[in-house]
Amino acid sequence: MLEVGTGSGIIASSLQGYARVYATDINPHAVGYAHSQGVDVIRTDLVSGLRKVFTLVLFNPPYLPTSTTERSDDWLEYALDGGPDGRHTLSRFLSQVPGVLASGGRIIILISSLQSIPACERLFEHFGFSYEHMQSEMLEDGEELRIYLLTINR
Repeated sequence: MLEVGTGSGIIASSLQGYARVYATDINPHAVGYAHSQGVDVIRTDLVSGLRKVFTLVLFNPPYLPTSTTERSDDWLEYALDGGPDGRHTLSRFLSQVPGVLASGGRIIILISSLQSIPACERLFEHFGFSYEHMQSEMLEDGEELRIYLLTINR
């Protein structure tokens, strides 16, 4: 399995007893920390340069809508900045992940209402994925988080 954007590596490291786990992150500080936690992590942008074929991919994409005036030159920005509509990184991921997904492989992804859930579902379909809404959580500030299971329509 592959965790994209592993950050601290806590999810990838917690799953190591259940599957062979790999991870990616663009942030060199996150990569160093995840590696120190025993995670096989590769510094790359999303799945760029990967050749392995994965049966399960996990991703919590950066989803905060961020205007160009709100951006800062900071590594943490990569974990938060979803572009003007919050869906920029999600679109890039959906276009790239079929290249590393095994036949019958699945994706588990977290989506926020800040990104417009209907717009995200349209993106899933646009990039050729079937989806199933697995779980939701409403936060105190009114934001809804949803977990989806995606499969590619091949």
